[in-house]
Amino acid sequence: MPIRHSGLALAAFLAAGSLCACNSLSGVTGPTAAAALPPAPAAPALAELPKGSGCGPTIAHTQAVVDSDVATENLNAAVGKRFSADLDAAASACAAGKSAEGIRLLAAAKARYGYR
Repeated sequence: MPIRHSGLALAAFLAAGSLCACNSLSGVTGPTAAAALPPAPAAPALAELPKGSGCGPTIAHTQAVVDSDVATENLNAAVGKRFSADLDAAASACAAGKSAEGIRLLAAAKARYGYR
């Protein structure tokens, strides 16, 4: 048998062997995609976030995020209490008509606790 024909015969043999290997595994059952993945954790229920513009809703939105983070233990409760106290000061300034001061206090509190 010439070398040229033996190369073709070898290639045909390997291709046939590969196809047979695929078919022989078709009867073996394996894990399905759904069985391989753990169930997704339930998302925590979030309160309706404040709407509107100005310093009041902005501060209230940040407070809602902090409350959620404390509830899900993404933020330590003691840190959340200090953060809330800082947000209360910002809300008081805002309620007194000092919106620039309220926004400044909000920005300082968010920076202090690593929020954007």
